[in-house]
Amino acid sequence: MSGKLKILARRGGWIYFAPNLMPPAVSTAKTKLRNFIGKFTVMRHAPRELWIVYAAYILENLAYKVGSATVLTLWLSSDLGFGDEAAGAMVATWAALMTLFTVFVGSLTDALGVRRTFLLGFGLCLVSRTVMALTVERWVVLPFGFYLQAAGIALMIPVMAAACKKYTNTAQRSVAFSLYYALMNLGFLMGDWFFDRLRSTRLGLGEHGHWTLPLLGLDLSTYRVLILIGAAVTVPGLLLTWFCLREGVEMTESGITITPREKVRQDKNPVSALFTMVRDTAMKTAKIFAGLWRQPALYKFLLFVTLIVGVKMLFYHLSFTFPKYGVRELGNGAPITHASSMLNSLLIVVLVPICGVLTQRISAYWMIVTGSFVSALSPFFLVMPAHWFQALAHGWLGDFIGHWWLGLRGELNPLYISIFFFMVMLSVGEALWSPRLYEYAAAIAPKGQEASYMALTFLPLFGAKLVVGSISGGLLEHYCPETGPRHPQTMWLIIGIMALVTPVGSILFRKFIQAHEAGR
Repeated sequence: MSGKLKILARRGGWIYFAPNLMPPAVSTAKTKLRNFIGKFTVMRHAPRELWIVYAAYILENLAYKVGSATVLTLWLSSDLGFGDEAAGAMVATWAALMTLFTVFVGSLTDALGVRRTFLLGFGLCLVSRTVMALTVERWVVLPFGFYLQAAGIALMIPVMAAACKKYTNTAQRSVAFSLYYALMNLGFLMGDWFFDRLRSTRLGLGEHGHWTLPLLGLDLSTYRVLILIGAAVTVPGLLLTWFCLREGVEMTESGITITPREKVRQDKNPVSALFTMVRDTAMKTAKIFAGLWRQPALYKFLLFVTLIVGVKMLFYHLSFTFPKYGVRELGNGAPITHASSMLNSLLIVVLVPICGVLTQRISAYWMIVTGSFVSALSPFFLVMPAHWFQALAHGWLGDFIGHWWLGLRGELNPLYISIFFFMVMLSVGEALWSPRLYEYAAAIAPKGQEASYMALTFLPLFGAKLVVGSISGGLLEHYCPETGPRHPQTMWLIIGIMALVTPVGSILFRKFIQAHEAGR
C-alpha cells in the first residue's frame, strides 16, 4: 500500500488503517478554505456592542446618502435657488465645517464615551434633517438644518471607527475594519436605491415632482422628500443605541471587560451635576487634545493623510460634481446613482471583506499606496470619448448594464459604459486602500486616543473639501453647464491628475512619513 495512511477505526486494542486517497491539491485547497473561513468566524466572539454599532452605522449611512451627500447640491439649487457656483461654495463650507467639527469631537468622544457621543450625534441629525425637509426659509434651514447636520454627522465619524477598535482584539481587527467599511457602503447602496427610485419618472415622483405630507399638508419637492426619508431612518438608529448599547464595554486579548462609568450621587443637585459633568468632560477633552501634539509620530501621520487628499477628492467629486454632470449629460431622471455610487457601494460590500482577509499580512501603508494608484487612474475612463465604448454599449455588456442593472429601455448611451469602468476601477482601488487607512490610524494610536487619531485623519481633508466644493461649481460652469457647449472630458482630466498626487507622493516621501504599525 503506497501513500500516507489515516486511522479508519479504533476497536478494542486494534487500530485499522486506510490509505489517504485525497489528492494533495484537494487537501491543500480545503485547508486554505477552512483558514479563510476561520478568519471571519473569529468575529463570533466579539461583544454585542460591535454588531449594534454596525447596525447603527448602516442606518446612519443610509440616512446620510439619501438625505445629505448626493442630494445637497441639487436641493440647494432647486429648492433654495442657489446657482452652480453658489451651491458648490455652500456645500464646500458645509463639508469643511463637518471635517473641522470631526477633528475636535474626536477628543470629546474619548472623554465622553461611545454611547453618549452616539446619542448626541443621532439627536442632532434627527433635528437638522427634519428642519431641512419641512421648510425652505433660508434663515431657518441653513443654520438649524444644513449646518447643524454637519455637526451631527461629525460626531458619528470618529466614534464609529473608535468603537471598531474598542470592541475587537488583535485577531479580529483587520476583519472588523473591513466589515465596518463594507457595511458603510451597504448603507450607501440602500440610500442610492431610494435616491434613484424616488427621482424616477416611471416609478417615483420624478426629478422635480411634489408630494403632500399628510396631516401637516406641506407640499414637498422630490429632494425634500429624500431628506425626510433620511430623518425617518435616523430614528431607529437612535433607539437602537439608547436601549441596546452598554457603557464601558471593551474587548481585550483575554476577553470582554465591562467598566461602568461612575454615576453621579443621587442626592446631588441635578443642575450642579450637569455642570460638573460638562466641566470635567471639557477639561478631559482639552487635556487629550493638547497631548496629541507632543507625539512626533502624529506629524508624520498627518503629512501622510495630507497626501491621501488627492485620491480622496474623487469621492467628494462623486457627491458634489457627478450628480449635476450625470443629470446634464444623461437627462432628467437618469439613474445616475445606480450607474455610479450605488455600483461602487455594491462592489465595496463584496470586495472589502475578501480583500481584508487576503491582505492581512501586507502592511496597511503599502495597501494604501497600491489601492490609491488604482483608484487615481479611474477617472481617465471619463476623459476618453464616449463613442469609443459604442460597440460595448451594443453588446452583451451594454445589455447587462442597461437592461438588467439600470432598467433602461432602448439603445444605451455609451457614456454609461464609461461610467461603469470608472466605477469598477475606483471600487477595486478603494477596496484595497480605504479601510486600511482607518486600520493604520487605529494601529499607531496610543491606547485611549483612538477616536482622537481617527478625528485627526480628517484635518487635512478640511482643505480638500473646501477645494472640491469650490472648484466643482466652477468646473461644472465652465466645462459642463446646464445650457451651452460642454467639454466634460477636460473636467475629468483635471480631476484625475489631482488624484495621482496620492500614490506618487506616498512613494516619494515614504522614508519620512511611514510610521511603525504594531504587529507588522
